[in-house]
Amino acid sequence: MQSSEIRTRFLKFFEARGHKIIPSASLVPENDPSVLFNTAGMQPLVPYLLGQEHPMGKRIADVQKCVRTGDLDDIGDNRHFSFFEMMGNWSLGDYFKTEAISWSYEFLTNKEEGLGLDVSRLYVTIFEGDENAPYDQESKDIWMSLGIPENRIYALPAEDNWWSPGDNGPCGPCSEMFYDMSGDVGDLTPEGFAEANKKETVIEIWNDVFMEYEKANGKVIGKLKQKNVDTGAGLERITAVMQGKKTAYDTDILSDVMNLIKDNAKNYSEKLARVVTDHIRTSSFLIADGVTPGNKDQGYVLRRLIRRAVFKMSVLEIDSHLAERIIDIFVDKYVSTYENLNSEFIKNIWKEEENKFSKTIHESYYIWFPYRINTRIG
Repeated sequence: MQSSEIRTRFLKFFEARGHKIIPSASLVPENDPSVLFNTAGMQPLVPYLLGQEHPMGKRIADVQKCVRTGDLDDIGDNRHFSFFEMMGNWSLGDYFKTEAISWSYEFLTNKEEGLGLDVSRLYVTIFEGDENAPYDQESKDIWMSLGIPENRIYALPAEDNWWSPGDNGPCGPCSEMFYDMSGDVGDLTPEGFAEANKKETVIEIWNDVFMEYEKANGKVIGKLKQKNVDTGAGLERITAVMQGKKTAYDTDILSDVMNLIKDNAKNYSEKLARVVTDHIRTSSFLIADGVTPGNKDQGYVLRRLIRRAVFKMSVLEIDSHLAERIIDIFVDKYVSTYENLNSEFIKNIWKEEENKFSKTIHESYYIWFPYRINTRIG
């Protein structure tokens, strides 16, 4: 199943269950100076999670563009991407755990409307409870009523199964779904499950967050005016599962670019190719959403991404013009979903920053090695 079909199926599934489909917000948050980018599907919806009435009603669904750049050094492994799409369905004071869990399960396992995943390869986690909220027996009971064996439901602490956007805002316990990537893992003890997750034998594919609490200055201060549901399923992760791949770099989302780099690199490295692929995709979306390279805030992040990509391409020994072909591939792949992607505009911004970076490198080299520069030039 191609990524575009997964995206479409998700939205149709929840539309058929009373959800209004809303477009992705910009990567640059509106009226939220606390973050540089929308890093999760819930961030553009915080006012409505806190009780403000949404113009589209109490049930909505979307696929939100997200950027996270706090762990750039991890880019290149199987899990981390600086840009990703988060599929989400939302209840703003409407349904709660029963519907959220049941629909998550149904979409993942139903062949006609959903993804048709093998139920025997599913594992579930719930919140074990602490001073802020009790053990989530209700979620456990719902999962068992759907047929998930008790020995495949694991109670985990807040560091694993409590979600919040930071030190302030709506938050709550969550229930996560994991999938056996090999097909032969079978039953696991809690210790075995933790090890399998660490080794990526089983991976998280969905998260249901039950937002009924509010955090201020890092502490849970009480309950919200309404109970909300915030679900998240990363399109890249789901696509890898559906296509039997260990990482999204091998799926239809990114494999075209990875192959192009491999065919053109004189000094090929899988990890560096992944970094270049990731950074060019992220930069393209940031530029399309109005970010330009600069020395602070969003502009600084974009500048860093472009320059990291250009440097990695030089290590790979790739002609810098290949970046323009990669931008074209991404625009062609995504423009039907995100119409603001304009290939020529993105390439112009990219080339301008690339030229500035090249000039900076040349000037720095001249300062440190003036004799060598003068000899080569003159």
